[in-house]
Amino acid sequence: MTTEPSKAPPLYPKTHLLAASGIAALLSLALLVFPSSDVEAKKTTLSLELESPAEQLTQDQDAADAAQATNEPVASPFAQIENSEENTPQTAEAAAAPAPIAEKPNAPGHREVVVAKGDTLSTLFEKVGLPATAVHEVLASDKQAKQFSQLKRGQKLEFELTPEGQLTSLHSKVSDVETITLTKNDKGFAFNRVTTKPIVRTAYAHGVINSSLSQSAARAGLSHSMTMDMASVFGYDVDFAQDIRQGDEFDVIYEQKVVNGKAVGTGPILSARFTNRGKTYTAVRYTNKQGNSSYYTADGNSMRKAFIRTPVDFARISSKFSMGRKHPILNKIRAHKGVDYAAPRGTPIKAAGDGKVLLAGRRGGYGNTVIIQHGNTYRTLYGHMQGFAKGVKTGGNVKQGQVIGYIGTTGLSTGPHLHYEFQVNGVHVDPLGQKLPMADPIAKAERARFLAQSKPLMARMDQEKATMLASSKR
Repeated sequence: MTTEPSKAPPLYPKTHLLAASGIAALLSLALLVFPSSDVEAKKTTLSLELESPAEQLTQDQDAADAAQATNEPVASPFAQIENSEENTPQTAEAAAAPAPIAEKPNAPGHREVVVAKGDTLSTLFEKVGLPATAVHEVLASDKQAKQFSQLKRGQKLEFELTPEGQLTSLHSKVSDVETITLTKNDKGFAFNRVTTKPIVRTAYAHGVINSSLSQSAARAGLSHSMTMDMASVFGYDVDFAQDIRQGDEFDVIYEQKVVNGKAVGTGPILSARFTNRGKTYTAVRYTNKQGNSSYYTADGNSMRKAFIRTPVDFARISSKFSMGRKHPILNKIRAHKGVDYAAPRGTPIKAAGDGKVLLAGRRGGYGNTVIIQHGNTYRTLYGHMQGFAKGVKTGGNVKQGQVIGYIGTTGLSTGPHLHYEFQVNGVHVDPLGQKLPMADPIAKAERARFLAQSKPLMARMDQEKATMLASSKR
């Protein structure tokens, strides 16, 4: 067997070999000093993902969910940070990383929990590591302690614990003006309530109606209850079911309750002005020497008439008074001796004036009906009610504006509405066109005192409105 001689490697000039060695050395040095852009990009992306707040939040939430699933108390984020610092040795990489920005840790033994959907006092105690027996001890310590079990979503509870994990105090802010506390003593827990008295100041609001009164009032900063109060003040002159028009406007001065610079509630309307269809109505709240408060026009006439204009707030008129209307169910011409106000089922119905209830019960096609006698001259009827308000019964008395029942569809009715009738000396009249009798004006003996309050309020509304309009033109 013959063996084929192996081929010798090719020979290169010495200068070529030296040059190749030099290039190889330079490339190695470059890779060490300047890593590739691909490698660096991957490192940067990984670092950003690990430090992402959203990622960290998800991990923390998953950890909390896992702890709850195993019935283990969930420590606060501050406790987790403290434990990790004490028990976990820092790696060189972690030491080099920048410290995360965090809130100031709670004091030792201080725990805070926020009420979430489905939480009970027991689950909140469990979250801070307190046993179920601690809940029973707290609730049994004082009759008022049960208020801690009346939880609201978003409410914060603050716990103070001993180093051994025993409860020494429980504190919660139940409103902007009220806090409650339980403090441990020799006999158990003592309950304490602190109520901050708000500062009362006056505030001004102005609005122009573009779509509805409620939306325009909300844009002007008025709450729903304040809007209803304004509608009630002017309800004797303005029918809010059909009279409101685009371009109507209002000015209101009202009491505002403030705690630590924050508005926490409102008081009564002090003065108001409402322009409807080009006609302006004014109202001033006045408390007489006997302590009775009512609203009067700026010159002292009573805003209160013997009857309110509309027995249902913000309802839609679906059928007017007519002596020749075709009945929607009977399908024949039949006089409609009243006004129908369409509104959602359950909407409150108010008594148009003071009087005696002649009927609170069923009456043929009217369904559930209330009939009220107002003195010797006037009588009103309210039909198709879903039900009657508590305390309204035949033979009883009602006050003007008192809720007497709720919108329904009982009797001959095609949908939820109120059928409202108005009689004068036994004769049906159109309640929308009836001129309402006036109540008494300011007593002569108090007229000067009233005007001393009324004139400055009217002047302030003029000034506030002028200032507001001037600033809007700048």
